[in-house]
Amino acid sequence: MKQRPSRRAFLTGVAATAAAAAMPGPSEAQAPPIPIIDTHIHLFDPTRPQGAPYSGPRPAAGATPLAAYPERYRRLAVPLGVVGAIKVEASPWIEDNLWVLEVVQRDPIMVGVIGNLEPDKPEFPEYLERYHKNPLFRGIRYGNLWGRDITKQSTNPDFISGLKRLAEADLVLDTANPRVALLEAMLRISDAVPALRIVLDHLPALDPAEAERAGYDAALQAIGKRPQIFVKLSEIIHSVNGQVSTDLGAYRARLDTLLGVFGEDRILFGSDWPNSDGVAPIDKVFAVAKEYFLAKPRPVAEKYFWKNSVAAYKWVKRDRSQPTP
Repeated sequence: MKQRPSRRAFLTGVAATAAAAAMPGPSEAQAPPIPIIDTHIHLFDPTRPQGAPYSGPRPAAGATPLAAYPERYRRLAVPLGVVGAIKVEASPWIEDNLWVLEVVQRDPIMVGVIGNLEPDKPEFPEYLERYHKNPLFRGIRYGNLWGRDITKQSTNPDFISGLKRLAEADLVLDTANPRVALLEAMLRISDAVPALRIVLDHLPALDPAEAERAGYDAALQAIGKRPQIFVKLSEIIHSVNGQVSTDLGAYRARLDTLLGVFGEDRILFGSDWPNSDGVAPIDKVFAVAKEYFLAKPRPVAEKYFWKNSVAAYKWVKRDRSQPTP
């Protein structure tokens, strides 16, 4: 005859079953950290004999500007979850394209370079072909920087012709320093070169004046309908009315707006290191981005921190720690 369990044994079994059901499953409890591809860092060395046209935030009085090399970035960023980074130009000197390609070649944490070439110049095709032979060369940057004006260039036939060559090479146009007029120029450029992938940088820091608000909203909505235009949610921490906060609450509303317009498939993470040192330490830059996106479903965070960077830049995997595109 089968013996029935005692009341105490029965209740103990029920409690154990309930506790087991409440515990996270293996995949939930052991989910690995999300790898990070930082799509916006700068490299330079002001101690070179020729110096550097940009050397980061202004140092304290009497201090020497620090060189920014991959090994310095690696020490800071790997503990924060970074497995790869893309260098964005910080020099208008044509020879610095080669200099930086040689620098990044030495460290596999660097998965790409956005160089500096002028698409309207007669020598552009030659330089593009030369640098594109290196698989780390992923595109060029052009915008409101180095005395250039992409708003005017957006209607220049020679400039557009150069961008068509860029698109044919399957490379990217990164912009610099967003303004409302730049956003409107990107619409004209994407009309003229629909195959060109475009990356808008630092959009969280763009705070248009009230007189430009209608134009900003219209441009944002129009860009939101262009799948070939990606948005770098970089410079999340920035000065507002002369004050800098490292609290997510100061930036959440704008991040909500941008995520709502562009969706989860076209947003990219970028630290803007070491330029970011001018507003906050690098760990704070990462902390605010993580606080916002790690509260989202994991697939959304994965797209922001690395998967969308593959679609935008088609970067080259160089280290086993880097996710497979």
